[in-house]
Amino acid sequence: MLTLGMPTLIELPDIEDCARLCHELGLQFVELSMCLPQYQTDRMDIRRLQTIAERYGIFYTIHLDDTNTPCDFNPRIAAAFTDTVLDTIEIAKALRVPLLNMHLSLGTYFTLPDRKVYLFEEYRDEYLSRLCAFRDACTRAIGDSDIRICVENTSAFSHPIGEESLSCLLESPVFAVTFDTGHDAARNFTQRPVIDRHIERLCHMHLHDAIPTDRRDHLPIGEGILPIEDYLTLAKVHNCRVVVEVKTISGLHRSIHRLRQYDTFILQQRGDSV
Repeated sequence: MLTLGMPTLIELPDIEDCARLCHELGLQFVELSMCLPQYQTDRMDIRRLQTIAERYGIFYTIHLDDTNTPCDFNPRIAAAFTDTVLDTIEIAKALRVPLLNMHLSLGTYFTLPDRKVYLFEEYRDEYLSRLCAFRDACTRAIGDSDIRICVENTSAFSHPIGEESLSCLLESPVFAVTFDTGHDAARNFTQRPVIDRHIERLCHMHLHDAIPTDRRDHLPIGEGILPIEDYLTLAKVHNCRVVVEVKTISGLHRSIHRLRQYDTFILQQRGDSV
């Protein structure tokens, strides 16, 4: 049985509206996006979030800010990002959030006449030292809590320093892997081999359709060309939580309707009507 969720939506800025839609669609969780102002660590009302989760029979995962850069060469910037993640871990403990999702950034690059030079790659030792310090701080903060920080495939997965960074983080048991289907498709499926090399650590998925030739992703299920049933089977094999990462209400309705047409051994929902 797969555990399916939805992202927080621009159309629904209040978490209760997201939770209500989540319940109506027969999903199990909402992934709170810390890119949005209302989900910053100083603005999340833990008691209200708990009450809403209980009212609608759901739980939460958390998507860390896409710009999270705990390895910035400016120590104050790096400390601010690291402290934010550590604060989020404490919120996750209070809300019984099982999973934080993070992007892996390649950082700043210099454009030379013949190539791009990524500064994290150019100053590899300093960068990796900062990354290891971030990893170890998160590991200490999580302790024996059953929380995972899942690293999502982004453009970093297409660069050697990105895979080296992922391997560094995965040296800690609190880190794992998120497979975003559309991101991989938009990069000509160059990120999937990295995921496959760490497939035993896969535990989260962002599922959406895509048209790779147009570099269009986050499409509703069935409106692109991706092998959705193959991804669902992969998620089932690795016991992944799956965010149907479609960003509109109407797109989510269409996606869930189409997902229910797949074999019931892959999808077993609560049976609520859509």
